[in-house]
Amino acid sequence: MKAILEKWLLNPRTILAIYILFALIASIQSIQQGDKPFVDGGIPYNQYNNYTIFKQSFFHLKDGKDLYILYPEQHWDLYKYSPSFSVVFGALAILPDGIGLSVWNLLNALFLLYAIYLLPGITLKNKSWIALICLIELLTSMQNEQSNGLMVGWIVLAFCMLEKDKYWLATLLLVATVFIKIFGVVAMAMFLFYPKKWKLALYSAIWTIVLLALPLIFVDMAQYQYLMESWRRMLSEDHSISLGFSVMGWLQTWFGMDGHKLLTLIAGVILFLVPLTRWQLYKDLNFRIWTLCSILIWVVIFNHKAESPTFIIAMVGVAIWFIKSEKNAFNIVLYALAMIFTSLSPSDLFPAAIRRDWVIPYVLKAVPCILIWLKIIWDLMWMNRSQRVLQTDSKV
Repeated sequence: MKAILEKWLLNPRTILAIYILFALIASIQSIQQGDKPFVDGGIPYNQYNNYTIFKQSFFHLKDGKDLYILYPEQHWDLYKYSPSFSVVFGALAILPDGIGLSVWNLLNALFLLYAIYLLPGITLKNKSWIALICLIELLTSMQNEQSNGLMVGWIVLAFCMLEKDKYWLATLLLVATVFIKIFGVVAMAMFLFYPKKWKLALYSAIWTIVLLALPLIFVDMAQYQYLMESWRRMLSEDHSISLGFSVMGWLQTWFGMDGHKLLTLIAGVILFLVPLTRWQLYKDLNFRIWTLCSILIWVVIFNHKAESPTFIIAMVGVAIWFIKSEKNAFNIVLYALAMIFTSLSPSDLFPAAIRRDWVIPYVLKAVPCILIWLKIIWDLMWMNRSQRVLQTDSKV
């Protein structure tokens, strides 16, 4: 029975059907929930507010308006992505909300799933396990209409393209992530592993110019410069008002360390870079995969604005790490903590009182990811080809 269930559940076609179903369920749920205020006594908004923000940004751009101010008559909160993202999102903005939202969530789910199944050095069965491990966290992101599934899908897909020497596509994917969320630039550290770095730099420059120029389809140069300055100002002001589910938030709530955001970020950068000094291991696929996991977790836990839906990015790193890691007691405990506190804590499966009184105040969603990232850094520093720090799958 176990073998039959495992054979059915881990079948890529079954996984694909589950991902499509979850994307559509998240979309229908958001559409049907109706309007409600985000704060007591506030203006009621629809429950796919983030999608509405993305959609309206296209019309604001087209109409020559400032993208980075509040539009309380339309939606809650600010638009925080680049003007270029607004242009691309126009393809969905012109669709009815039900269709556009469904396509948006499907893009987030299917890019990620496709990237997972392209990962080198991992068996088909283990790729299916990775997809299943990430599913709950992906649903959380899609229920909030976020772009995080797309972000992590593009980063992992870029890694796969780099492994196949498809530099033009890899650079497009990574540059595109930067135009969604600035921290995507961290993933460009993967360029260190591959030859012809001049080509990677050239392609990145070309794609950056192309994507930067996109808004000029709709606005003149003066309005474009105004928008870029407004975006810079908004991000600068936004940086000072939150710590989120991050290392900074953990240090503040657990140890009372406040006002050390920049120092913490610098320390995180240094720790991230230290294993990359082991250039002699760059040819080792396991080292490259392990570094990919480090990147995926780093961009979340050192993001001062990390929210619960952001953790699909980190959870993909956790899933790949666990599938590839040696199954010792310490690694299993770390993984179990991530499943309980990172994936399950925002869901209805978790007691609401514990979530309210412990998980949120003490940033428990982030803590397992922080510990796993530190373990990855430790293993990368001590890894060599004779150690079984990572499991190598014999069949891909």
